[in-house]
Amino acid sequence: MEHFSKTKYVAATVLFIALFFIFGVYVGDQNRPAIDKVLGISGKETAVETQTDFSPFWKVWNTINEKHPTASKTTDQDRVYGAISGLVGSLNDPYSVFLTPEEAKSFGDEIAGNFDGIGMEIGIKNKVLTVIAPLKDTPAYRADIKSGDKIIRIDKTDTIDLSVEEAIKLIRGPKGTVVTLTILREGTEQPKEIKITRDTINIPTLDTELREDGIFVIKLYSFSANSAGLFRNAIEQFAEAKTDKLLLDLRGNPGGYLEASVNMASWFLEGGKVVVTEDYGNGRKAHVYRSKGYDIFNDKLKFVVLIDGGSASASEILAGALQDHRRAKLVGENSFGKGSVQQVVDITSDTILKITVAKWLTPNGISISEKGLTPDYFVEITEKDIKAKRDPQMDKAVELLLK
Repeated sequence: MEHFSKTKYVAATVLFIALFFIFGVYVGDQNRPAIDKVLGISGKETAVETQTDFSPFWKVWNTINEKHPTASKTTDQDRVYGAISGLVGSLNDPYSVFLTPEEAKSFGDEIAGNFDGIGMEIGIKNKVLTVIAPLKDTPAYRADIKSGDKIIRIDKTDTIDLSVEEAIKLIRGPKGTVVTLTILREGTEQPKEIKITRDTINIPTLDTELREDGIFVIKLYSFSANSAGLFRNAIEQFAEAKTDKLLLDLRGNPGGYLEASVNMASWFLEGGKVVVTEDYGNGRKAHVYRSKGYDIFNDKLKFVVLIDGGSASASEILAGALQDHRRAKLVGENSFGKGSVQQVVDITSDTILKITVAKWLTPNGISISEKGLTPDYFVEITEKDIKAKRDPQMDKAVELLLK
């Protein structure tokens, strides 16, 4: 019995030591850095100098694995993409965005100038998904989508906290399919559902017209890759028309290539005049874009530019330069206020980061991003005007040119 008791005592002691060891291992595992629990992931080491504590991130990562019932349905790579999107989102800048492989491909298709969709430019304004402008002769244009329309739902998805890229992904789709937009238009109390059939979108550039009253009109729809050459042709047509009255219509033009706007401004400004300044902030040296000095027109040129809430980006650069240098009068409504510069950075072979690197300032140092451009003559187009097919903005421009 005495031998049995000793054996029992020894066994209990060994068991206690084993349990104590296991408990110690458990406690040690729980207290070790969360990153050490993540296996099979490359690039865990930070490549930047920072004192930031990343342990909460990895603790959340591990907690998802341990507790979320559907954690296995999300790949680790998708989690990384989501984390990067959140990192970029912390900037509170709607124009800085991380694009996943699928989104990066759509972005490439858009830059190429043709894609399947409904044909409108959208952005975030006052934290609401907003139509910048529908493109001419597209499904959105024919469905009577207007600049300034607030998109509150895409099919059954609410747009609150939806990024522009996420919205684009929902709006685009195969030719012949239908997307339903629920929009809220200024001056109306109730949201309106609009069903639009998708089609292949070819981005238009410009039209010209010599009116009977001698006014030469250039309607510019976008600042595409070939727009500078087409604008030069339009200027040649204007010169051949033997008139001194020029009207440039930038209404509903969502912008495009910066260089195109600088090139177009150069037809009206002396060489070396400032067209736009890129302000990089943080004490970094700004970059100034100057007129190339084509400047073929004398001071007797009568020149009016039409703008509205759909005039954005490169449209605002061109109009702002002509206004500040007193080469043209602006007529219409305040422009959209898209005055920032984005750079595209390849993150991996199939993902990209579109990040804001600077703000655009007009020659007089006014930030386009704040409130857009204010026209010299503010003229609204009301619903009554639209129903009566009146264009008071065009009427005001004609009045000024015929004085």
